[in-house]
Amino acid sequence: QVQLVESGGGLVQAGGSLRLSCAASGRTFRLYTLGWFRQAPGREREFVAAINWTGNNTYYADSVKGRFTISRDNAKNTVYLQMDSLEPEDTAVYYCAAQRSIELLRSLRNYWGQGTQVTVSS
Repeated sequence: QVQLVESGGGLVQAGGSLRLSCAASGRTFRLYTLGWFRQAPGREREFVAAINWTGNNTYYADSVKGRFTISRDNAKNTVYLQMDSLEPEDTAVYYCAAQRSIELLRSLRNYWGQGTQVTVSS
């Protein structure tokens, strides 16, 4: 069994920052790619960012490039999402995800966390 647990969501004003964390446990062997997705009410779940095992390959949605930074701590089996210059459009439930490759991660057929709410006020 694989379990992903997110934390760090909350309410922040536009222009502020939040840092999300996701700790993975269980049978995480070969789940080399970790990432973040988000889903606003009435909208489809969308890709936000991903990172490979070594951390030297990162991927970002165009909407968050230059504002969000994904990183990981393999000793803690944890992935982070540093969110700066937040905008009201970033308001969504953010989900942690794990897969064997970036290709599979983007397919949405992932192990998922429970989600954490991020709300950005104008």
